[in-house]
Amino acid sequence: MRIALAGTPQIAVPTLEWLLTSKHELVRVFTTSAKPSGRGGQIGKSDVALWCQENTVECIEIAKSEDFQRNLDDIDCVVVIAFGILLPQYILDLPRHGFINLHFSELPRWRGAAPVQRAIEHGDTHLGITVFALDAGMDTGPIYRRASFERNPQLRTSEALSYLAAEGVTLIQDSLADISAGVSPIMQDSAGVSIASKIGKDEALLDWSLSADVIHRKILAFYPNPIARTLFRGDLLKVTNAVLSNNGEEKLKPGELYISKSAVLVGTSDGLLEILAVIPQGKNEMKAADWARGARINPGEYIG
Repeated sequence: MRIALAGTPQIAVPTLEWLLTSKHELVRVFTTSAKPSGRGGQIGKSDVALWCQENTVECIEIAKSEDFQRNLDDIDCVVVIAFGILLPQYILDLPRHGFINLHFSELPRWRGAAPVQRAIEHGDTHLGITVFALDAGMDTGPIYRRASFERNPQLRTSEALSYLAAEGVTLIQDSLADISAGVSPIMQDSAGVSIASKIGKDEALLDWSLSADVIHRKILAFYPNPIARTLFRGDLLKVTNAVLSNNGEEKLKPGELYISKSAVLVGTSDGLLEILAVIPQGKNEMKAADWARGARINPGEYIG
């Protein structure tokens, strides 16, 4: 089939790599328009646009859904991976076999913008991926293929997405084979629907009076965006990684810090959390132990 792909971040690249060498023809790629980023507000290309540049594949920047209209006449199917623009039905109907989406949950669990983040935050035992036919709803279309994977309780969203993106290549391959063979997708079950809303910075502010397990899951879920955060001596301190501590000797109040030679521990409502890495305000990411040595933390100091 003549295939186009619509995607923006790095997690679309494994499927692009496969499409480039598959029996299908990767005709062109769509990505969202570049936006200012970083301290200088410089406009940079998306990961997908950079991949297209390196592999000499036509890449078209899309600012609004109507931009698709004149670029789909010669396309059999569009594969969508983390594209970020909702499309009206008349656009979805333009390719001969429509649009299919690689979504990072086992639908109908976690429809919406942040499925992996919400699954980790809520302590789901499994993560999933689904390939479904896009319709005008939010992740409501009929399903071609699904897969489920046991969640490693130490994986952050960044690592989990990389794993699922690689596993999703096989699901895309099998789904395109289903389409070629005339296999119809199956309507989603109306039971078990949950919504994975986008995570705002206000949600990422850690409450140390919660349990260690709940706080730990938030830290894992919110990396790399928006990153869990707290305050230390009035400045912002982002927490990028942590583990549950098995130190049974120290008894700390919520938010209270304890610094040993090799670990930075913080109290919660029911135990200790070991902070592994942080981003102090105005600085780059560093090991928490290095931050603690530089900050010269006093006994009994708190974060939060």
